Amino acid sequence: ASQTVSEEFSEAARQFKKEAPRIQFGKIDVTHQHDLRKEFNIQVFPTVKFFVNGSREDPIDCKGVRQASAFITWVKRRIGPCTVLINSTDQAEAIIRADDLAVIGFFRELHNESVEVFCETARDVPQMPFGMTSSEDVCANYSIQKNSLVVFKKGKPVHNEVLEDGRQNKEDLTRLIKTFTLDLVTEYNIETSVKIFDVPVENHILLFTPTNSETFNAIYENYKSAAAEFRGKILFILVDTDETRNGRVFEYFRIRDIDVPAVRILNLTSDAKYKMPADEVTVENLREFCQSYLNGKAKLHLSSEEIPEDWDKKPVKVLVGKNFNSIVF
Repeated sequence: ASQTVSEEFSEAARQFKKEAPRIQFGKIDVTHQHDLRKEFNIQVFPTVKFFVNGSREDPIDCKGVRQASAFITWVKRRIGPCTVLINSTDQAEAIIRADDLAVIGFFRELHNESVEVFCETARDVPQMPFGMTSSEDVCANYSIQKNSLVVFKKGKPVHNEVLEDGRQNKEDLTRLIKTFTLDLVTEYNIETSVKIFDVPVENHILLFTPTNSETFNAIYENYKSAAAEFRGKILFILVDTDETRNGRVFEYFRIRDIDVPAVRILNLTSDAKYKMPADEVTVENLREFCQSYLNGKAKLHLSSEEIPEDWDKKPVKVLVGKNFNSIVF
């Protein structure tokens, strides 16, 4: 991954040299620069930081950007306008149809807290075009009556987030918008794994099931329905248990053939795992599981081997997760 990002970073530097030579790009191998690594607290690789006005104090982190075009857009939005000001419906349509995804902010007037949060969000999501408008005609054309952020996918609105001063923050909107770079349910594989971890949502729910089973279609529709309700809060991921390359994922969650279909939630920050209490993958069961997790009421799932038959036969007892509490405490 570091090599790919390095190549894209170099391509962005080449393009910027022509149009904005005052912006300098540099690359540091911190394995040989221990003082710099310590000063800037470099924990993960690759890390990209943007230094402004010749100061080495408080550089801005450039997170989750991997392509040259996104690097260029990210920098441009830091030094200039972060969104396009839309004055007509034709202009709005041009932005909406130029890419697969577009984000438009509809506002009554362009001087309030919601506009500031919208612009801050645009700076951090260079993968998508952003526009904003206070034109009554444009708002009426899309039937928008309140201050709103609307995500368009392939020319059609797929999400409308009403914006109220003080209710949303940049982090919440960034998480929500970046989830639209993925499908509503994303199938886990080598190609999608990088995209999944680039989206800043720490809560992942995983459905383990064979995709060729007779019950798959019904289960998958239920899973998609639940996914729509928790977009921006929990990423919904599908893991095909017939795909041998997913073996390490099954091992990590201790999923066996007899367990599927199985549903687990993973918190990336704490590495805590949770098992859906109900066996059936229904919309209601998924909804209850996700809501109890978000409310902090879901029970941790501690993976355990089965209790050996001879665990008590010898002076030293054999303990596993399932008998640890009862024997020790």
